[in-house]
Amino acid sequence: MSSPYRALPTDVRPMDGAAQWQIMQDGWAPFMLEDDTAACYWDRMVDELPAFQFGLYESDTLIAHGYSVPVAWDGGDLPDRGWAWGLEAALTGKDAGITPNTLCAISITIARSHQGQGISHHVIAAMRDLARQHGFRQLIAPVRPNLKSRYPLTPMERYVTWKHTDGVAPFDPWLRAHWRAGARIVKVAPQSMRVPGTIAQWEAWSGLRLPESGDYIVPGALVPVPVDVERDCAVYVEPNVWMLHPVRAE
Repeated sequence: MSSPYRALPTDVRPMDGAAQWQIMQDGWAPFMLEDDTAACYWDRMVDELPAFQFGLYESDTLIAHGYSVPVAWDGGDLPDRGWAWGLEAALTGKDAGITPNTLCAISITIARSHQGQGISHHVIAAMRDLARQHGFRQLIAPVRPNLKSRYPLTPMERYVTWKHTDGVAPFDPWLRAHWRAGARIVKVAPQSMRVPGTIAQWEAWSGLRLPESGDYIVPGALVPVPVDVERDCAVYVEPNVWMLHPVRAE
């Protein structure tokens, strides 16, 4: 039975900007759109690597999108900087003429109207297919566990060991979706994303008052956010989870 969804890379069909941005805004806490590495490289990724970004369509409606980048990875220890490393390595490697051999996931976001309908399976499959089409034998993904924000005080290293009710699959639904697609957990990337901001910015992003220095539980954050009122800054450093998808050659 054929799929009711089509994944189209942006060099074939550019995504409608308004629809793409609405999905992004609905899918992420405001501070997640303020990562400092993204500020340097996101626009370049979109403009210079369109074959690795795609929209998932139901008929002509954009219902999800996936972003990925080609990187050179020697198969050794994956970097602690995770997501930030992937985005930076792709563009600096491109500038240096380095030949990539691996696809690195950057973002998968599903429209609010289609969440909870099994769309994640189709988007992950589309990203694996993209790796295969470009001749890569593996897809690496710095996965952001989507229930971790409910357990911000639990270290990520412990969280990834929790199991689903079957006692086998990962507890977290997003880790589990990748696991069921054939990926395995490799390691925690403790410094995967970094979001610096002033106190005023963090109050706007979080909807909280931050009247004194200390660690705060911020809605949507995977770990507490350390606030320094005297220096007028808060720097959120987010851990993600490296997962490895083997990809069969065509």
